[in-house]
Amino acid sequence: MTPLQIGAPLAVEEITGRSPLAQLLHALNQPLTGLQCSMEVALAGTRTPEQYRQELRDGLALTERMRGLVEAIREVADGLDEDEDKNEVPNEMTDLAMILRETVNDLKPVAESKAIRMELDFDSAFILMVRAARQSLCGIAFRLLDSVLSLAAEGSAVKVSTAKIEAGAAQSGDWLRVRWEAHEEARQPSSRPELGLLVAQAGFERIGAEWQQMWDGKQETLSIRLPGISRKNS
Repeated sequence: MTPLQIGAPLAVEEITGRSPLAQLLHALNQPLTGLQCSMEVALAGTRTPEQYRQELRDGLALTERMRGLVEAIREVADGLDEDEDKNEVPNEMTDLAMILRETVNDLKPVAESKAIRMELDFDSAFILMVRAARQSLCGIAFRLLDSVLSLAAEGSAVKVSTAKIEAGAAQSGDWLRVRWEAHEEARQPSSRPELGLLVAQAGFERIGAEWQQMWDGKQETLSIRLPGISRKNS
């Protein structure tokens, strides 16, 4: 683990096998520890007024990060509570392709303000049915694409596509893929958009999807293997 630095970005560590909720809880311990250390330093001896002000600024920065993490934890936990209350697999089949088109349309003003092109690599007749409640899927799709837009570089493109992996392959099934270009400095761990991706991941995993995220130094790629679907062009 990287040593804690007051005022530096605090990482949500990607730990293999840990759920988004476990990653968020793990990450929350970092600013809590930092805040405790900051207060202990402030009480350790006589400080100048400027030193006290700096320590207060550091404490406020850590508190703001904790608020972001707690909001993300609450959002993930609320989704888990809803699933527990229903205690059954949804019978509703929802067209994910239509929801993605609607979400892209809703986010167009945000994309245009950053000169970002949002590209859907499937036509208006494409249907991708997923076993999930429409309201829940709308929230997950919005969280995903809104976070990606916040991370994408100005003047770049966000590409949303689907892929069919043939049966017999190591990872068969239907995949939703999202690709975007992000500068290294834009990838601030524990930032709101990075936390938003963890919330989206938790949402997709709740409906049985598998989430993979790759970064090659320039382009980020999300691959989401979808469960219980049927796909067609009508």
